Amino acid sequence: MGLRLKFNLVLIVVFLVGFAAIGLVSRQLLQDNAREEVLRNARLMMDTALAVRSYTVDQVKPHLDKQLGEVFLPQTVPAYAATETLNHIQKKYPDYGYKEATLNPTNPRDRATDWEADIVQQFRHNTESTELVSERSGGTGRILYIAKPIQITNAACLQCHSVPAAAPASMIKIYGDANGFGWKHNEIVGAQVVTVPMEIPIRNADRAFKTFMASLAGVFGAVFIALNLMLSWLIVRPIRRMSQAADKVSTGDFDVPEFSDAGRDEVSVLGNSFNRMRRSLEKAMQMIERDGN
Repeated sequence: MGLRLKFNLVLIVVFLVGFAAIGLVSRQLLQDNAREEVLRNARLMMDTALAVRSYTVDQVKPHLDKQLGEVFLPQTVPAYAATETLNHIQKKYPDYGYKEATLNPTNPRDRATDWEADIVQQFRHNTESTELVSERSGGTGRILYIAKPIQITNAACLQCHSVPAAAPASMIKIYGDANGFGWKHNEIVGAQVVTVPMEIPIRNADRAFKTFMASLAGVFGAVFIALNLMLSWLIVRPIRRMSQAADKVSTGDFDVPEFSDAGRDEVSVLGNSFNRMRRSLEKAMQMIERDGN
């Protein structure tokens, strides 16, 4: 096995091990960054919904409560205002979603689906939990969701949700008396759920990973060629010349020129040693010839 082959085998093994290690670490890092990006988007939507809720309670509802006896305005309901606002965002980004998922809602569109009902039950079983972040499979691929519990902490909410007799007649006229009642103080009745698709960020992360690994392979290819050229020029070529010169000297041919003594690297030191050995052998052969004559 030649020196060049040994060198290339070691280089390839080292590269493959490093390539695999870097690939695993960089792919995981890119995937984690993509998930963090999706989570930031989900939190932004959730914070927007919470801000709309607060604005409705503080600045809209007080001005419209006076009309509640004559006409019920859904715009005074924080959940309705937040849902309508996020629905406008959803028109531009249809894969993003927001829902005030409720087990027994007044508005039928807020009724929790099976997987949303499971989230509500998790909050009910763990009342200390204030947020739930997880993933699920959807029609467009992986979806990240973030959920917060909807808990009746304000007793004023029970005016519309305790029993039908206590609710405004204008509200009963719109939604009826079959749904949205029986709520209790401090009860968790639903969950705010934001869903954000992970397909595009994950695809971008995969594209960045492939580009990075291809670039890394290209850099290795260039380094591999450069190292082989340097190996040939600085080591293999001088050693091959020494080997050929040694073959000639061993047969008594001392006409081969000496190697240049310039330089202080190992190959130059080896060349100087070879020159001294050649001169010593040449003198010894001359002395043997004189003694023989």
